[in-house]
Amino acid sequence: MDKSLTHADWSLIQSFLAVAETGSLSAAARQLDRSQPTLGRQIQALEVELSVSLFERHARGLKLSEVGVQLLPMAQQMHSAMNAFNLAAAGQSQQLEGSVRITASVFAAHHLLPSILANIRQQEPAIQLELVATDTSENLLYREADIAVRMYRPEQMDIVSRYLGDVPLCFCAAKSYLDRAGRPETPEDMFHHDLVGFDANEEIIKKMQEKGWPASRNSFTTRCDLQSAYWELIRAGCGIGFSQIQVVEADPDVEILPLDVDIPILPVWLAAPQAMRQTPRIRRVWDLLAEGLKASL
Repeated sequence: MDKSLTHADWSLIQSFLAVAETGSLSAAARQLDRSQPTLGRQIQALEVELSVSLFERHARGLKLSEVGVQLLPMAQQMHSAMNAFNLAAAGQSQQLEGSVRITASVFAAHHLLPSILANIRQQEPAIQLELVATDTSENLLYREADIAVRMYRPEQMDIVSRYLGDVPLCFCAAKSYLDRAGRPETPEDMFHHDLVGFDANEEIIKKMQEKGWPASRNSFTTRCDLQSAYWELIRAGCGIGFSQIQVVEADPDVEILPLDVDIPILPVWLAAPQAMRQTPRIRRVWDLLAEGLKASL
């Protein structure tokens, strides 16, 4: 690693890395929760300290200079090493108190986790819970979350994962819609109904086509990729869609359609960084999460 880079203040290198990866001071400032002028001064300070120009300024933002391109991989290595250092240090805490940050999809955060987290708070009042509801995958190795609830098998290295079971899905529709449009008796009957589907995501269309059904984008009269909004569209009576059986059963205004269709299931996994997994508070929340999720499947 370049000795001049190792002598530079880590916060300056972190600023350089954020600007290099986002392409602008404003985007990097939002990422680091710093002001744009502060970030600009830090970049200038690093350039003065290293006696090099790291960026070329142009109307559309900042572009790495030749020197900046050469230094970027080293800054990324330092970033990874710093995250590994912080993970290892945090993993040494033996107290059954503090905060635990959990990430899950928006839909799971709305419909699966609230009662489970309430139970955890009741059992462990000294542990504070932070729920990150997002449909993007938070990077556990960068401490963006301590535990992740995933609907797929995590494959990152240095991540511990546990399979909890499967979430069954079903076709469903609002009773108000079915009372108005009638109830389909066969899968083929659904194509004479309004269907709720995804927008950019073509997963539903591909699955239907694999079964030989004449599905296309135009088969779905209402489309949305955000699962929580998708569910609300079904509840409002926009047409027939699909959801998790336990969520449908808990809603008196939505009805399961008993169609003879083999719908794919959703696997449920817990994931956490190997370095943090045995920290007492994280281990305790992990165990209670697993217990609560398995009971709900």
